[in-house]
Parts: sequence; structure tokens; C-alpha cells
Amino acid sequence: MDRLSAMQTFVAIVDGGSLTAGAEALDRSQPAVVRALAALEAYLGVRLLQRTTRRMSLTPEGTDYLQRCRQILADVDEAERALGQERDNLSGLLRITAPIQFGQMHVAPVVLEFLEQNPGVSADLMFIDRNVDLVDEGIDLALRIGQLPDSELVALKVGELRRVVCASPGLLERTGTPATPQALRSLPCVRLQNLSRASSWTFSEQGKAKTVKVSGAVSCNQIAASITACEQGAGFGQFLSYQVDDALRYGRLVRVLNDFEVTRIPVNVIYAAGRLRTARQRAMAEYLRDTLKQRVFHADF
Repeated sequence: MDRLSAMQTFVAIVDGGSLTAGAEALDRSQPAVVRALAALEAYLGVRLLQRTTRRMSLTPEGTDYLQRCRQILADVDEAERALGQERDNLSGLLRITAPIQFGQMHVAPVVLEFLEQNPGVSADLMFIDRNVDLVDEGIDLALRIGQLPDSELVALKVGELRRVVCASPGLLERTGTPATPQALRSLPCVRLQNLSRASSWTFSEQGKAKTVKVSGAVSCNQIAASITACEQGAGFGQFLSYQVDDALRYGRLVRVLNDFEVTRIPVNVIYAAGRLRTARQRAMAEYLRDTLKQRVFHADF
């Protein structure tokens, strides 16, 4: 349990007067706030709040603990403000992770720009297609694509991506443009290995998610190779929009089945809640969010 985060949760609940208000103040779900409070009370071995269906009140232990929490959090805020005064002279190491292709295409250039502007800062970049445990692996910041679990992570929203189906102009001349996802069952498709959705692609039809089984002569374990195969007419492919942005922009691929795309996928810069952020961490997180939002998500892919 992150005790500093738990203290913040407890104070937010008291200040808001309810679990719901506390969750709204923290921009977290109510179940997450309930779990955090329960974990804190279990750790302390006392009940901090008396809760009924109509009202909530502090226990004597809760009243004493609240004062101590406020002092601790005030000290933390003061320390962060002191660090913030050093923003113009940032220094130190940042460990940053992101999915491989997005990291190579977009995160690395932005980080390098930041380092050029702040020569006292250095960075370890780890591009890997799995969700890294930020605390256990000592990661300061992560770029995460997909829905975030209900957790102690703080997220800065960057944008949203589509999952698109596309094919080369030459393939479309030979096969015609599919009118429905079901048409893909009889058409060649390039599949990504080691993914649960490799042979079953998901679409949205009349507001409902439906899967279509696909097949083809080519499967790849790398996104770049799959895109190349599609550009050369080996089959239809399903990708995240940023992965094929250039290919679509320059006509090497054409997007199809636009009306059947599933819900857009969120992209966030995240860090662990409750940890004392350094000035360089805060500055990098905001720079990543603002720069990527402007350059990558300014247009509707």
C-alpha cells in the first residue's frame, strides 16, 4: 500500500464529506477510493470513519490521524514547491518506457528534444510491448496505450487512437473493397503473431462488438514487417492508426470498413500516485503530453 496516496485519499473523503466527493476530487473511481480507505484502516488497525447509509463521521482515532495527515501532506507540498523552483535548472536521470513502435516513432524524438533543452537531464528509454510495473522496476514515466486498470496510477491524457483495417491500392483493385467485416473471411489477411486477436478481428456493428475470423498466407511477429507485407499486397491488415499514418497519408495503404471501427483507444502518460515527483519528472510528463498531443493527435486519423 502506498501510504502517502492513502493519506491523500482519506483527507479527500473527509474534505468532500463522502466517498463519492472524495473520488471526484481525486479523479478516481469510487470503488478504488473505498479499497484505499479499507486498506489504510486495515494497516492502522483502527476505524477512521463511521459510515452509514445516511451519514459519515470521524472516529476519535480518525480525528487525530486527520490532523497528522494534513501536516504530512503539507510538508510534501512544500517539498514539491521547492523542487518546482528548480525547474529552470533541471538535472538528473529519468527512466521512461513506451510500446516499441510508438516509442521509436514518437516518444524518442520528444525526449531527445527535452534533453537538448535541459542538458542536465539524462534518460534511460525502455521500449517494450508489455505493461511495466512502474514501482517494482523503478520507472519514472510510461506511455501507455489502452484502458488503464483501476489502480494507483496517475494519468495525463494525450489522445486517442483508432484500430483501422487497410490494404494496398493494388490488392483492392484485385479483390474489390469489402463492404462488411464478414467479407474479410474470404479475403487474404496479414496477421500479427503472439496476439490474442491475431486471427479474430473485432468490429462494431450497430453498437455491438463482433469478431470475424481471418486467415491468409502471411503472418508476422513485428508490426513494421506486417505493414510492409500489406503495402506489397499480401493482404488486409488491422493496425493502430499511428502505425500506418504515413502509409495512409502517402497512399501506400487505403483504409476500409471505416463505419465498423471499435471504440477509440486512449493514450496516457502515467506515473505512480503518491510518489514524491521530482521537478524533472513533472516537466518531462507535461512536455510529453503537450508535444505528443500537438504532433500526433492534432488530426483525426
